[in-house]
Amino acid sequence: MARTAKRLSARAVQTLSKAGLHADGDGLYLSVKPTGAKSWLFIFQWDGKRKEMGLGKLSAVSLADARESAGEARTLVAKGVNPIEQRKAEKAKNADQTFGSFADALIDDLAPGFRNQKHIAQWRMTLKAYAAPLRPKRLDEIDTAAVLSVLQPIWQTKPETANRLRGRLERVLDAAKAKGLRSGENPARWRGHLDSLLPKRQKLKRGHHAAMPYKAIPDFMDALRANESLSALALEWCILTATRSGETLNATWSEIDRQNGIWTIPAQRMKGGREHRVPLTDCLTKLLDRLALLRREDDYLFPGTKKSRPLSGMSMAMQLRRMGQGGFTVHGFRSAFRDWTAEETSFPREIAEAALAHVFGDATERAYRRGDALERRRDLMAAWESHCDPESDGNIIVLRNRFRVFRAAKRPDKT
Repeated sequence: MARTAKRLSARAVQTLSKAGLHADGDGLYLSVKPTGAKSWLFIFQWDGKRKEMGLGKLSAVSLADARESAGEARTLVAKGVNPIEQRKAEKAKNADQTFGSFADALIDDLAPGFRNQKHIAQWRMTLKAYAAPLRPKRLDEIDTAAVLSVLQPIWQTKPETANRLRGRLERVLDAAKAKGLRSGENPARWRGHLDSLLPKRQKLKRGHHAAMPYKAIPDFMDALRANESLSALALEWCILTATRSGETLNATWSEIDRQNGIWTIPAQRMKGGREHRVPLTDCLTKLLDRLALLRREDDYLFPGTKKSRPLSGMSMAMQLRRMGQGGFTVHGFRSAFRDWTAEETSFPREIAEAALAHVFGDATERAYRRGDALERRRDLMAAWESHCDPESDGNIIVLRNRFRVFRAAKRPDKT
């Protein structure tokens, strides 16, 4: 007669109080001690003898996880491998593996799932620089005190970095436990653990990107265009497209569709993880002509000094400093664009948000609005270009009106 599997429910394993073994089926049991302590066991026959393999405490291993572990153990038994001896061999093999070597290997395994190289670099940097005291330690030596030793020095001074570091430590230690290289609670866990030991973090202040007033941008653009450096061209591109620094600096020629006047940024390079199309205005097209003269073997619009690498991430910020505008940030031009749209035009809010690649509206509204309003955004970006460069060929005056936007060619100044 076939054995009944999955007899237990998630509620049952929490409420069972009778001491003894409670079968879930297929060799998986919940062991309840007279003290009330609960743990998982996988029981199987090996060389005619009964064997018990511990799968962890109920507090650390869920019913679903216990079933998965028991399934893996059953597979080994079916192949003629003793799962207990297999686990001992793996643990002995990795007994001396350090936190540092394991973290580096884990990042390599996770790398294909990251959106871009920047995120991979951030993981490597935080787990090498800020977690340096943990790197020579064995994985099973990492305890709460060790975790606190790297978090406390930066918890209040660098709150965002500290929070990301804590999450990455938790991820590494969870992976180590999944591979049987450590056991017990995760010392980097926040809820119900570190939240009782560390003070409340200072909230990250939003809107901290110093933005040049949009009315000052035309004069700034005149000065910027007097500079022939590649960083100046990149900054001009970034301002006219209202994109983020990384989106501009990593732009490639293969993303440009000159025939249809579109720059398509792939999802993996976007902060929101969604493809973003940017309409190419007259000034951007002329910029492409200038960039084509500087094109190298690699595909980057703005190639760096190193082969197959884009321009440095600090290049545009340094350009601002060299022009005496170091008090403003590159990201701030996106804010200036948004302020100009709201105060000087009647373009709908959703068009402006789409131009910035922001998510707008609730899930239902987004489901019905499947397009990206490219052509309406083309008008908006042409108007923005006209504001930034009053002498451009596509001069447009955008007048606020209660109902619609009026666009007209600029009249020449009277002499």
